[in-house]
Amino acid sequence: MNPPIADWRAQRVWVIGSSSGIGAATAIALLRRGARLALSARNRAALEALAAKFDAAQSLVLPLDLAQPGATAPALERIAAAWGGIDLVLFVAGAHRPVRAWELDAGMARGLFEVNVLGVMDGLSSVIPYLLKQGRGGIGIVSSVAGYRGLPTALAYGATKAALINLAETLYFDLAPRGLGVYLINPGFVKTPLTDRNEFRMPALIGAEEAAREIVRGLERGQFEIHFPRRFTRWLKVMRILPYRWYFYLMHKLTGL
Repeated sequence: MNPPIADWRAQRVWVIGSSSGIGAATAIALLRRGARLALSARNRAALEALAAKFDAAQSLVLPLDLAQPGATAPALERIAAAWGGIDLVLFVAGAHRPVRAWELDAGMARGLFEVNVLGVMDGLSSVIPYLLKQGRGGIGIVSSVAGYRGLPTALAYGATKAALINLAETLYFDLAPRGLGVYLINPGFVKTPLTDRNEFRMPALIGAEEAAREIVRGLERGQFEIHFPRRFTRWLKVMRILPYRWYFYLMHKLTGL
């Protein structure tokens, strides 16, 4: 559904959220394949440490806070000035906090939406016009299988990820006919500092390096939805179409929540 990527050495990629977890692992995987990387996140020290492992000419370190309105526009200008264009923008940055209904805090929920949804929207408002003017390129958005259907403890987080799934689907309608790629990335449970907060058993838990391999493979194949690990996500896709009575019963049995 998207043009396949055959040679990463010809790619200029911007990974927003590359200081740790899936973002850092994906950035490392692409740098090893020869891509030029713009590295963005709030943690400058972590970005610089990552960049130092590779040729200095291969990466740009551009710290930013995705939750701050307008943060991506000046970074995009610097990338364009340095490289003359950009081929792929990956929105990986995200926040997570497990919460039950009786623990809901409006400030916490607002914070999750500011990073996970509004930050991506703000970034897209800069990236989309640039790519359309350029006439080519792609956008990848990391959502989660938590956005497929309601899940215990994902009261606010799941809602943000459901919004991103809808966003990516709608972007594809608009951008694919204009020659731009859109990639929806839906991981299952990946061991990161964010998922370390979970207090329940996470089935089919994988490491960030495996997640990065799945993302790179999906991008190379031009897939619209890149979901993994499939031994877990395929079951969730089946449960996605079940009637609510069956879905609630099975999810309660599986999670004990």
